[in-house]
Amino acid sequence: MADRVYDTLIVGAGFTGIGTAIKLTQAGVDDFVILEREDRVGGTWRDNTYPGAACDVPSLLYSFSFVKNPNWSRAYSPAGEICDHIEAMVDTFDLRRRIQFGVEVNKLDFDEQEGVWTLTTTAHKRFRARTVVLSSGPLPDHKWPDIRGLDTYEGHKIHSAHWDHDYDFAGKRVAVIGTGASAVQIIPELVKRADFVKVFQRTPGWVLPRLDVSMPAAAQELFAKVPATQELARQVLYWGHEVTATAMVWDTPLTSLVARLGKAHIRSQVSDPWLRRQLTPDFTPGCKRMLISSDYYPALQRDNCKLIDWPIATMSPAGIRTSDGVEHHLDAVVFATGYDVHLTGPPYPITGLGGRTLNADWADGAQAYKSINASGYPNLFFMTGPNSGPGHNSLLVYVEGQIQYAVSGITTILRDNLRYLDVRADVQRRYNRRIQKRLTKTTWMSGCSSWYLTKDGFNASMYPGFATQYLRQMRDFRFGDYQAVAREAAAPAVSSTA
Repeated sequence: MADRVYDTLIVGAGFTGIGTAIKLTQAGVDDFVILEREDRVGGTWRDNTYPGAACDVPSLLYSFSFVKNPNWSRAYSPAGEICDHIEAMVDTFDLRRRIQFGVEVNKLDFDEQEGVWTLTTTAHKRFRARTVVLSSGPLPDHKWPDIRGLDTYEGHKIHSAHWDHDYDFAGKRVAVIGTGASAVQIIPELVKRADFVKVFQRTPGWVLPRLDVSMPAAAQELFAKVPATQELARQVLYWGHEVTATAMVWDTPLTSLVARLGKAHIRSQVSDPWLRRQLTPDFTPGCKRMLISSDYYPALQRDNCKLIDWPIATMSPAGIRTSDGVEHHLDAVVFATGYDVHLTGPPYPITGLGGRTLNADWADGAQAYKSINASGYPNLFFMTGPNSGPGHNSLLVYVEGQIQYAVSGITTILRDNLRYLDVRADVQRRYNRRIQKRLTKTTWMSGCSSWYLTKDGFNASMYPGFATQYLRQMRDFRFGDYQAVAREAAAPAVSSTA
């Protein structure tokens, strides 16, 4: 297996990896394999099966424009339906035969003389390829929070990203730690099942209503018979989300309007003045991820639910002790505390030219060119890489641009028989200087604490602009921005602008 050299290796069989495979096939690249660490496709939508799991972006927009699904059951589809759509993509484009399941990457090394990446797995298998696409996503791994006494708790612990479907919540006293995007979906479902739910909030978030409705059968039939109508609906949603960038990405008068809408949503759904005060954020809308829910506030006001905003001092064998000295006795604790966000690179070593390592190069914050290529790591393409995160539009819109760019780079390497194509360091530096300068004017840098930033306050996550701007740059593959080395040559070839 190690002797074979593929044209491309794709790591991850979620939306991004499958989308990349489809576009590579359409571009005539046939010699590739998809490596997936689990036993089926789906990525984050396979892993997140907690009660109420659903997308907070409309289904028509949270899908690829080149693989439309006219049969979405709701405006905002549940996780299981999204996962079924990814499975359908695999079958429609005959990709299952190209996927190797149960293969987990633990190392990547580049051979400069051969122009080949060697990927090593946890089972000590090796795969080799001329190009690699890392499609494992920005949030592949969950993490337990750093709470004192976590290991002393004797009750049942459940993480939102690794749900225990065998646990029966009936008659149980349950805590939910966290009030982010997963929590606002979980809590309304838990209050229907558990005897009592206590919600431990560190920071309230901005919540806007989620206008979720069943997709009419007539609309589904129209989308199936006349695909142009679905594309029109998608474009309406796309441009509607683009407009919100003027409120979410930058602090403008429209940002104040969003704050007023958020407060109006609280007033319309929360009757108690003290609870309204507990739920009102003190940071600029957009600084943290916006939350979309119409049933979170009503759930908090159920007789069997209580919001706790005292800080957690420690966990104890019986439950949670807050800083006011109260010990909350609990049968189970649900941790809706997020993911291990890899802001300094993937969770395994990557060695590039001259023995340089990505973890060392990104120790002070990840940087790449157009979020997809890193200087010193040729023929390697990062999907959802540094500074590619949207604050207002669908992630898959951005991913489409990344796939297009990666396919351009890969086909260039194969067509021109290059040993490697490495983005120039000076080009990458100029690009990131501009990105970081633009970021200083965004809401993400307005003072709140979020997972978008490193501990030092460096923003390696978000793209400071419109999705339209991001897509425009990804359509522009400039050969002159790279150092191109021919397979037969020992010295770098002279690059010319395509």
